[in-house]
Amino acid sequence: MPRILYAIQGTGNGHLSRALDIVPLLQQRASRVDVLVSGPPADITLPFPVRFRCHGLGFIFGKKGGVNFVKTFWQLNSAAFLREIRQLPVESYDLVISDFEPVSAWACQLRKVPCVALSHQSAVLSDYAPRPAREDLIGRAVLRHYAPVTAHYGFHFDQYEPGIHTPVIRRQVRELTPTNEGHYTVYLPAFDEETLVKRLRYLSSSTRWDVFSKHSVQESEHGNVRVRPVSGAAFLASLASSAGVLCGAGFETPAEALFLGKKLLVVPMKHQYEQACNAAALARLGVPVVKSLKDKHLDVLDSWLQTGRPVPVQYPDQTAAVLDKLLLEQLPVLA
Repeated sequence: MPRILYAIQGTGNGHLSRALDIVPLLQQRASRVDVLVSGPPADITLPFPVRFRCHGLGFIFGKKGGVNFVKTFWQLNSAAFLREIRQLPVESYDLVISDFEPVSAWACQLRKVPCVALSHQSAVLSDYAPRPAREDLIGRAVLRHYAPVTAHYGFHFDQYEPGIHTPVIRRQVRELTPTNEGHYTVYLPAFDEETLVKRLRYLSSSTRWDVFSKHSVQESEHGNVRVRPVSGAAFLASLASSAGVLCGAGFETPAEALFLGKKLLVVPMKHQYEQACNAAALARLGVPVVKSLKDKHLDVLDSWLQTGRPVPVQYPDQTAAVLDKLLLEQLPVLA
């Protein structure tokens, strides 16, 4: 059985959420699975050991709807990144799998060791995946070269080609029983609490908004808007019992909302090519997309509140089959 290094991009919660299902399945198929996590601390605690914790190359969210590039580049330590690349023993493994994780990918590149992508970003880069009307050549280049790999296995909102699979819906979500208690779950990590409260109350003073904010350390009430720190269990409970979900155009949260049969509206993060691609894919499915929470988009938001409907999807549990395919193709002797 193979020895596997599974490397996870820790910025945001989506990659870690996917790992909750993938790592146990890999452990069933390998003699040893070591986990690497890089980037700033996230909001999800992994229930298995993490052997390598790296600084990596993470992105820091801003407070007005985009990436804070000043803080992002301030926290990039090139000397530390190069040291992490040199010190990571990728040659000790039969297989390195990267979920958009740069330290492992560049360490493999340096030593000419194969590195396999198992990520949403791999699917976004496919020529068959939806793209925004306005192409971003720089954003696409960053996405392609951030974590270079030798083979691609991707997840997206739909199966646009044979190498693309529908989302990994983690077991905790598959086991939920959806209800509708009337509130709307909000997760827009690139906006601060003050901005969200102001805009949501202006949008509707009667709708109950349940906001999860990366910028808040304690729960607070603002009329019909409740703001809470990001918590996995609380967020899932809110998501499952919501009337709808307002979130960024990431991958895992929209996919989980669709799977649970929730009506969904997304606000893509500014200057983030991946989210622009996700928004294009969601729009193709019939999910409404707005560029911001500004007044000019209020008609779309109000219409969604009043008449929006869930978009039906079929997301079967394919994770084990995808891993079996990956191992068979990448480790034909050992698999």
